[in-house]
Amino acid sequence: MSESTTVPPSRDRDRKRKRDRDRDRDRGFFGHPRGLATLFFVEMWERFSYYGMSAILLYYLYDRTADGGLGLDEPTSSALVSIYGALAFMSGVLGGWVADRLLGMRRAVLLGGLLIMCGHLVLALPGGVFALLVSMVLIVLGTGLLKPNVSSLVGEVYAPDDARRDAGFSLYYMGINLGAFIAPYLVGTLGQRVDYHLGFGLAAVGMAAGLLAYVRGRARLGDAGDVPTNPLRAGERRRAAVRAAMGAGAAAAAIVALGCTGNLTVRALITAVTVLTVALPVPYVIMMLRSPHTDAVERSRLIAYIPLFAGAVCYSVVNEQTGSVLARFADKRTDLEIFGHAVPSSWFQSLNPVATLVLAPAFAWLWLALGNRQPATPRKFATGLLLGGASFVLMAGPGLLHGVDALASPWWLVASYAVVICGSMCLSPVGLSATTRLAPRAFLAQMMSLWFLAPAAAGGINAQLVQLYRPTTEVAYFAGVGAAVMATGVVMHLISPWIRRRMDGVR
Repeated sequence: MSESTTVPPSRDRDRKRKRDRDRDRDRGFFGHPRGLATLFFVEMWERFSYYGMSAILLYYLYDRTADGGLGLDEPTSSALVSIYGALAFMSGVLGGWVADRLLGMRRAVLLGGLLIMCGHLVLALPGGVFALLVSMVLIVLGTGLLKPNVSSLVGEVYAPDDARRDAGFSLYYMGINLGAFIAPYLVGTLGQRVDYHLGFGLAAVGMAAGLLAYVRGRARLGDAGDVPTNPLRAGERRRAAVRAAMGAGAAAAAIVALGCTGNLTVRALITAVTVLTVALPVPYVIMMLRSPHTDAVERSRLIAYIPLFAGAVCYSVVNEQTGSVLARFADKRTDLEIFGHAVPSSWFQSLNPVATLVLAPAFAWLWLALGNRQPATPRKFATGLLLGGASFVLMAGPGLLHGVDALASPWWLVASYAVVICGSMCLSPVGLSATTRLAPRAFLAQMMSLWFLAPAAAGGINAQLVQLYRPTTEVAYFAGVGAAVMATGVVMHLISPWIRRRMDGVR
């Protein structure tokens, strides 16, 4: 490259300083950069579409064909909902790589939103099980491209030392829960009271609104996420293309083999996803432990992270059943008349975001007030596991007290959601923080991907577990799963001193 086209390092630094100053002066969205408004509404509408779809998906799967559903059996329907969530979490690993190496975050978000919208449109058409599977592929791929990258863009609209960053993420988090809160009331009511396909169509409209907000507001993002952070070089592109082709070929061969032997079934899909989601975290951890880029202190901290990750999986086994087992309980076992008004069972899906919006500020204040007296990370994890398990043990109450044939009060579900979200406040944000603090420096991005594989693994486990739930097993199911999760909380309390020693100075 000639000297005339080379950008001097000093000029590049000056450009970065000017860009950071401009970001500091930008206070057009409640004192925050205007780009945050774009990302706030993109994520709000994306969550509206996803949680709107989730609010009615289970009922669509097992409702009678005469009533507009697919007529699948309830255990299989619950398992499909579980693998849907598992694949959506797992696809973030691929979405992050595509953005970092190929498209850049901004293009990845746009492509992801388009795929999600198309997935909901496919569900809006009466195409049966085939349309369901096509929509799953589109929404899972789209979510993997959009979710991790829109979150990363939030950080990019701030200068590195901007004190508003944490508060900005709090505003962004409110957008997530706002979309999840309103979706069941609109999509759920339309889907259950009028037509499921119209409900899925409304979810597509929500994603379209998010894309419109993104396209109109992209200029507010400046150059954030405009290019890949670590683009593939020419030789790497060839190797990546060969590996992708080999992977696609192997997948196609497996599908053809299953089809020829008569084993290409929904059951086979569920089993394959379970094996994949449970097995995938293992090579991640082994690779980081054995890497020469991980020093002795980082290796010790990574070993300490393993039981925390296992605890996150166990907690997520309970938390990720809101769209399957608890949704079935709301539909089949709950008295849906509240204050004299009959409500759709899908409305109960709003309890999780409502509880989060109410309790998150309270727990943030609690940890701040306790300061150095607050429990260490393993103790918080243990408390989260105890509360998560207790929320399921609580749900055994209606069957024990009144039998499984009588409709239960809706307040059982309200109480269960409140308890499980208290557990989430002790575990989920703490886990995100611990992931960044315990990660080897060479594997910061991979560690964050590993953290999001915890709910994916839980979804894979649930795909098998939820098939055991039925009226005759209700009490044993809730009590057994809840007690097992609480037992992991007790174990976490007992091994907390060992974990803290391995954390090597990280509290």
